[in-house]
Amino acid sequence: MADPYDVRTAVHEQVIDGFGTGGTVRVLRLDAQEDARAVHGWVSEERARFWGMNGLTREQVAEIYAHMDTLDTHHAFLVVKDGEPVALLQTYEPEADRVSECYEVRDGDIGIHLLLAPAGEGGARPGWSSALLDVVTSYVLPGLDRRRIVVDPDVRNEKAVARFLRQGFEAGPVVVLPEIDIPDVYLPEKKAQLAFLRREVAFPG
Repeated sequence: MADPYDVRTAVHEQVIDGFGTGGTVRVLRLDAQEDARAVHGWVSEERARFWGMNGLTREQVAEIYAHMDTLDTHHAFLVVKDGEPVALLQTYEPEADRVSECYEVRDGDIGIHLLLAPAGEGGARPGWSSALLDVVTSYVLPGLDRRRIVVDPDVRNEKAVARFLRQGFEAGPVVVLPEIDIPDVYLPEKKAQLAFLRREVAFPG
């Protein structure tokens, strides 16, 4: 079967062993309209409640990402493995985000949000989340020449917090991200567990 994403240029491409014939993971810039169906399906699930988009229509999700596409500081990506969408990645400049009110931003910092697609027909695959995070960190740290990743999962999202810590992230403080209420964006107050991954930890030597 032809890869429907093959016509799109990847910002990052990496082969991972042990996950399918090709094992090729590609990071593509999100197309707000073309990718709305897949993304809306993911963010509408109960498991994605901490993403904050439960209850939105496909059109509303597309509008949010179309708006994000106009920003210089926040970017969205579709992560695809062998032609199948497997994750939604967002990157952002911490100094342009509410997280900057909760920690001291350093030069070279970059923030990420990562939403994994639900397990496919074969069910959950041991090591898959870690392998996918390896791809993301490879793109974000050496790929974008950044020094440190910051994440701010909801403190109640124990699975996400544990996943980051297993990956080498260092737990920071628990903080309260302030409510954002402006014409194009509404974000409720959020109690978050900050965590950081330094480039020298992820890629020693």
